[in-house]
Amino acid sequence: MLSDPLRTILGADPIHRTHAINGYAYQQDAIRTFNGWQYACFYASLPSAEEPLFVHLARRRLPDGPWQTLVFEDYAQTTDDGHNTVQLGICPGDGTIHLSYDHHCDVLRYRHSRTGVATSPETVAWTPELFTSTLSTLPGLSSPKMCELLSYITYPRFVARGQDLLFTFRTGKAGLGDDHLCLWRGTNTTSSETEGGEAEEKPGSYTFLGTHLRGASNNPYIHGLDTSPSPSPDGQTQTLHTTWVYREFVHYDGWDDPLDTKHKTQAGPNSATNNRDICYAWSTDGGIQWRAGENGVVVADLSRGESILPSTPGIVAFEIPKGSGLMNQEAQAVDRDGGVHVLNRDNCSDSDSDSNSDDSKGILRWKHYYRSPSGTWTRRPLPHVEGVYGGKRGQLAVSRENDLYLVLPHHADAKLTILKASKASGYKEYELVWRGEGFPPTDPLVDKARLASDNALSVFTRAFAGSEGKVDVVVLDFLL
Repeated sequence: MLSDPLRTILGADPIHRTHAINGYAYQQDAIRTFNGWQYACFYASLPSAEEPLFVHLARRRLPDGPWQTLVFEDYAQTTDDGHNTVQLGICPGDGTIHLSYDHHCDVLRYRHSRTGVATSPETVAWTPELFTSTLSTLPGLSSPKMCELLSYITYPRFVARGQDLLFTFRTGKAGLGDDHLCLWRGTNTTSSETEGGEAEEKPGSYTFLGTHLRGASNNPYIHGLDTSPSPSPDGQTQTLHTTWVYREFVHYDGWDDPLDTKHKTQAGPNSATNNRDICYAWSTDGGIQWRAGENGVVVADLSRGESILPSTPGIVAFEIPKGSGLMNQEAQAVDRDGGVHVLNRDNCSDSDSDSNSDDSKGILRWKHYYRSPSGTWTRRPLPHVEGVYGGKRGQLAVSRENDLYLVLPHHADAKLTILKASKASGYKEYELVWRGEGFPPTDPLVDKARLASDNALSVFTRAFAGSEGKVDVVVLDFLL
């Protein structure tokens, strides 16, 4: 069993709103370690008033330095919508910190720091002046076509790729959208707008790589985008992995009206009941050519304007029909051997790798879907926890010893559970290593970089504060 964690408080959670806005599985990332410092982003009010909310960015020197927090008071967040989260990315090559925030089918909202802020953190005063103002375009991508693409964004994510930083996002609406990739170079290079823009030599700018996942009367919802800790076959570029589900689109009155906002409701007319299948693809060249299937053939080349389509052969890892309880955007992780781990849920059946009693058939359970380095997929229901339709999402991450940790919230009670699946067991056995109370239902988030390097499990979540129903945004630190 793990010892109880050290708890530090980032700030007060805005519980006066109808919808929570801190702690969602699609925040990649809300907490991240780089160069011996840990960074976390969240929304909170100012002491003077509950509304509006403002982006807060905190940092601390590990292992136990105090949090230093800056507030971007130049941008007020006013929309009560859990989609409109804030996420951060760090470019290893130039030490820039990137933030994107407040999107649900909205124009891009983004800012980045000066170079060297994360590579030389001791040399800078932690103030908002380190960052640009809020930008509605990505540096280097200002053509009319790119501006149009960046005008309808949801679910932005940042992913470190070697010395560079990837930025991915969805355009379109629930059940009817595509996912795109852009690249921020950590060194001087050419910035090229591959969809109708100019090219120029300019450090500190983005390149549009392409639309790697394209929907067809549906949209992909990714569990994540992660790199293998070990290099890809060329010895230089890390392999990128992504898994996703599809959500089929259900037409409704006014769906094609440019002013339509029905899809922005928390459930919307196209809900998770329309999710189907778990799919998988990978790239060994940094996100240009994407591969799938048993033989790993190239199924989409972004340099040629190609995309992975729902009809692309070899992408489906598990055929799971609509109405099976499958969640969108739960979690994925990649272990040190290149094994791919997915957390999601669906009804128990004879196709699960572990046998189920007759009483469990058809029962919705959280499951661990695993692709071994040899390419074999298995799925196993998780013990010790319940998986329910519409319940909060869990998270998983891999330790320095290559063990898998699963952090799972309760769907109704203020409980948080941690399971461990060791590499020694072949990730087939799930040990209950910690359970705590006092955590309102929230999608917990994990600092994957710190767990992989320091063997410390930092969990970003919400916790009750005192007896008056107040809630804090906290970090729980478990030493393994």
